[in-house]
Amino acid sequence: MDKSLLSNTIKVLLFFILSTCILFIGREFLIPVALAGVLAILLIPMNRWLERKGANRGVASICCVLALILAIGGLFALLAWQMSSFAEDLGQVKEQASNMLNKLRQFISDSLGISPEKQQEMMEKQQSSGGGDASKMVGSVLSALMGISVNTILVLVYIFLFLYFRNHFKKFILMLVPAAKKAETEIIIQESSQVVQKYLSGLATMILILWVMYGIGFSIAGVKHALFFAVLCGLLEIVPFVGNITGTAVTVLVSLAQGGDTQLIVGILIVYALVQFIQTYVLEPLVVGAEVNINPVFTILSLVAAEMVWGIGGMVLAIPLLGIVKIVCDHVEPLKPYGFLLGSEPKKKKSGDWVKRVKGWFK
Repeated sequence: MDKSLLSNTIKVLLFFILSTCILFIGREFLIPVALAGVLAILLIPMNRWLERKGANRGVASICCVLALILAIGGLFALLAWQMSSFAEDLGQVKEQASNMLNKLRQFISDSLGISPEKQQEMMEKQQSSGGGDASKMVGSVLSALMGISVNTILVLVYIFLFLYFRNHFKKFILMLVPAAKKAETEIIIQESSQVVQKYLSGLATMILILWVMYGIGFSIAGVKHALFFAVLCGLLEIVPFVGNITGTAVTVLVSLAQGGDTQLIVGILIVYALVQFIQTYVLEPLVVGAEVNINPVFTILSLVAAEMVWGIGGMVLAIPLLGIVKIVCDHVEPLKPYGFLLGSEPKKKKSGDWVKRVKGWFK
């Protein structure tokens, strides 16, 4: 084997191992910074528009942060409004869930010979062995809420600073590369920003469309509080692949707890299948486009790896960050093979003609 090839392979493996260790050890610091960076890139067009209207950069940056707070607050208000209507039937859901649990216990007793009393005793032992002290649970919940509050404030501060000093950061990056590579670096920065903006804005548009489709579908299927579950399924789309499956599973389970029959469950599954078909073959080509051109294999691998390293936050950030990595690989000569590996196979021009025609209708 060629020694140079072996040496390069070892270097690549060491790079991935060290990068993973750094990302895992520094996750509490890096996740808010990465999230703020992605959101700041999304807000750059709005920031520039405000500056062109005469606002100075500080005022424009503050307005962008306030607009983001209002948008997120509106989402939480919408979810809370739907939760209030769903909470009215929560007692009935608990009663139905209790009946289903008793039937499950009786089935286990008949099949395995473990009496319901023995099952209850086993569950109590499991809870006591897990350290189910109420004071500890309350303390952990308060600690988690405090951590979320602090991280939220940090993210907002980071967004303001990234927007205000973005030209300073850009000049720093350009100073790191030779003069002959500055033009190429400018292209990388521009295309990376476009990828993040296109992905996040397309994701927001897709969530709105999914709310409408799920709301109509669940209403036709006869789901109680269809709008609440439509909002839930749409919001969970933030986590690719996993979110829509989780939302549908929650809808099915709650519908069963509310006394739903087989026809209702089949209706929910049909709605899910139709929405996924429309999302995959219509919405994603029209709304998101081919800017985030990642191979599906590496999309799933990146989601799994990001969840292991950064948790749910990593799953949310995995796709836009991987898109930036692919753009860097595509423009750096030694990394072009990795960019090719991360990308999907090029499609024939004819397959995208209908997408371009439909897009042209809305221009």
